[in-house]
Amino acid sequence: MTTLSPPDQQVLTEDDKTKIVVTALLCMFLAALDQTIVTPALPVMGASLGGGEWVSWIVSAYFLTATAVTPLYGKLADLKGRRPVLYAGVGIFVAGSLISAIAPSMAVLIAGRALQGLGGGGLMALVQTIIGDVAPPRERGKYMVYISAVWATSSVAGPVLGGLLAEYVHWSAIFWLNLPLGALAVGLSLKPLSRLPDIRRDHRLDVAGALMIMAATLLFLLPLTLGGHSYPWSSPLILGMLALSAAAFVLFAWYQFQPAEPLLPPRIFGDRVITLTSAASFLAGAGMFGLSVYFPVYLQLIDGFGASAAGLALLGPMIGSVAGSNISARILRKGRRYKRLPMIGSLLSAVALAAVGLFAGNVPFWAIEALAVLTAFGQGTLFPVATVMVQNAADPRDLGTATGAYTFVRSLGAVVAIAVLGAIVGSAGIGDHISEGALDPAAREGAVAAFQALFATAAVAQLISLALLARIEERPLRGRTPPPVED
Repeated sequence: MTTLSPPDQQVLTEDDKTKIVVTALLCMFLAALDQTIVTPALPVMGASLGGGEWVSWIVSAYFLTATAVTPLYGKLADLKGRRPVLYAGVGIFVAGSLISAIAPSMAVLIAGRALQGLGGGGLMALVQTIIGDVAPPRERGKYMVYISAVWATSSVAGPVLGGLLAEYVHWSAIFWLNLPLGALAVGLSLKPLSRLPDIRRDHRLDVAGALMIMAATLLFLLPLTLGGHSYPWSSPLILGMLALSAAAFVLFAWYQFQPAEPLLPPRIFGDRVITLTSAASFLAGAGMFGLSVYFPVYLQLIDGFGASAAGLALLGPMIGSVAGSNISARILRKGRRYKRLPMIGSLLSAVALAAVGLFAGNVPFWAIEALAVLTAFGQGTLFPVATVMVQNAADPRDLGTATGAYTFVRSLGAVVAIAVLGAIVGSAGIGDHISEGALDPAAREGAVAAFQALFATAAVAQLISLALLARIEERPLRGRTPPPVED
């Protein structure tokens, strides 16, 4: 049952909507910045804390917990209201940042990042839900431009700031920075978000489902980290964890049909648009996160870049991604033919990733950088459109749940991609050298081959994503007025 308090039944003006969205995005900025600021510092963290083979878990731990709790945040927001859950997410994120900043070992840092994910995972879905509360799908393209602005700021500032702090201050400064930023985001958003409609619905939380998917994913990630390095791929331990992971995923799929309100409601994924869009985004995440996480590592190990230089090199791809998102969002505002650009962008990304895989280690930096920019631009065109397609297809009563479920699947793609691509890179023994900077010629040859396989794998995933995207129905976007007539 949906309830609205009397003041919340007032019609919001356009100025109210803009203020609500912009200030909610201040909270989202925390999670967005944290995804880009960490990657240039990964080798430095490995050098400082040891355990280079576990460096990818600094990213994976965040996405693992963020993925598992994202659908829960959607339902919690329906139960308790958007604002308290949003601020709780900020608080948990800041607590995880504090633990990460003072971490004396790689294990504690990974634990802090996991706690960060418990908070940050909800911020992405909640902001998308808030936008869904204040604007129908046909008007949502306008606010996607604001989201693009947030990603533009975090994408440009994050890699540069992370590299500079890691090289010239200390890697822990990356996490200390989140404390004042979190306080500022909450302080500035208190008044505008008080105008947000207090929408509440009765829900039950599928905590058991969340724990199952976390266990299944963890059992999948561990053998990818340890296999071929600490243990042979054919060892009983590695094969046993993979078998348990498969069994846990099957159990999770069966269990989703049992509770009244499962983590991933089958009725939501019964819609063909939502299912195909989620699957396409799952695979596209392989290219996006493979590039953002492993491109700086490639530059430091293969080309001998420092952390700050690797961060600066990420500027091009990040700006490309933001440009693609911005153009896609503006086309979305017109409400027609909104799928065309993401399809062109996905094809461009697949071709560019394949070229990176072909030429990695054998061409000048500027050539790889140009291909990375093209890859990121193409990937950036998909995600704003994909989110609106899911929200447009979902029943209005399921808006928060559908948004959380879609974000869950997309984030799960990032977790799996980081682990699979990390296993490919780890097969060359790069984890043993990740804290040493540029590799010697003998080690470099094997590393180049591993990075070529990594980017080629991401290209294949991008091509499959394109094939799925082509099969999605381009439904008219809902709105208060009929869509414009095609000329």
